[in-house]
Amino acid sequence: MRDAGRLAAAIDVLSQIEERHRPVRMALKNWGESARYAGSKDRAFVSGLVLDVLRRRRSLGWRMGDESLRAAALAALLFVWGWSLERIAQAAAEEPHGPGPLTDAERASLQTPCDLTTAPAPVRGDYPDWLDASMSRAFGEERANEGAALSERAPVDLRVNLLKSDPERTLKALTSLSAEPVDLLVNALRMPALDPMTRSGAVETIPQFSKGWFEVQDLGSQIAAVSAGEVKGKQVLDLCAGGGGKTLALASAMGNSGQIYAYDSDARRLADTIRRGDRAGVRNLQIRSPVNPEPLKGLEGKMDVVFIDAPCSGAGSWRRHPDTKWRLTIETLEKRMADQDAVLDRGAVFVKPGGRMVYVTCSVLPEEDEDRVGAFLSRTPGFMAAPATSDPKLTPYLTPEGFLRLTPNTSGTDGFFVAVLEKPR
Repeated sequence: MRDAGRLAAAIDVLSQIEERHRPVRMALKNWGESARYAGSKDRAFVSGLVLDVLRRRRSLGWRMGDESLRAAALAALLFVWGWSLERIAQAAAEEPHGPGPLTDAERASLQTPCDLTTAPAPVRGDYPDWLDASMSRAFGEERANEGAALSERAPVDLRVNLLKSDPERTLKALTSLSAEPVDLLVNALRMPALDPMTRSGAVETIPQFSKGWFEVQDLGSQIAAVSAGEVKGKQVLDLCAGGGGKTLALASAMGNSGQIYAYDSDARRLADTIRRGDRAGVRNLQIRSPVNPEPLKGLEGKMDVVFIDAPCSGAGSWRRHPDTKWRLTIETLEKRMADQDAVLDRGAVFVKPGGRMVYVTCSVLPEEDEDRVGAFLSRTPGFMAAPATSDPKLTPYLTPEGFLRLTPNTSGTDGFFVAVLEKPR
């Protein structure tokens, strides 16, 4: 495909997302199935442009003085991808595949865009207006910068599996993918954000991936797992295990000592955990599936650590899932808050005296973070908040209350919140 066809396809996919309220993955999948002629580079181009537009929809529209999807796509090519005005004009006008020649207004806006520095914080930060109060609570005058950082492309982070390898050996195995060590965690590696204009190598093609040497896992997620503290020889319950990413991180830190139990209210999310655990060399994992009656019976009051990766809005992962910030509603947020209250109450049942509960969200919204912890502590005697980390590399990200808040703007990770709640003896 030529630039014209790719640009037109991206605008069409964006229209499908907006008009039919389709998740971005489904819209891209439907386009791919109808465009059998498209090669891997074509798909990477269309996917990359769609995601970049969704990441910066409001700021692109402001700069163009035009809220249309077409205007945002044209602006993304100039301001995000660095195309020249001549190349954009040529792609738009090319017959018969282009989306149509640039109008005089579009050309003028691309040449002399509106000043973004005068825009309101939600526009500069590319998030919905109704979230401005929440962002202000979390970040104050920095909220536009924090939102803008959540609108960048995300790197690919890897966690070295200490059950199978070590950072030095794994780094050598990933030489072809330009992986580099990460300062914040010794077992973390990072690859740069993928360029949608080129076909990049996939980590799954590296033989050592199949051998279980490493897993793809955002650095913030890895830090959240580390916040569980010393887990070797402990009894650990991962109460919202999902696909098992943090379960495997905890298991790696446990060194196959003690016991880790993985549970999720949706049995389908646990489907890959056993397979992934086998590949990673985990031998101390028990899957507690909700398809069985009373799956957690016998664990009450016996866990050293209850790890809760709570269901949340995903506001911390907007870099990777930018469509979710435009689909989030007040009603959905309130539902997530109720889910979070319920899972905290349930998790408390399994913590033994002297144990701790680790509450994690992939969100930067205080309603899902500090507010939920505060509400839990006010209604649950016998628990107290403790500092989420004592690691000098991570303590700069502690809030005054001792909670851990990670963001792309501060720690270079996805947005995460971690609270450690201890149950004294």
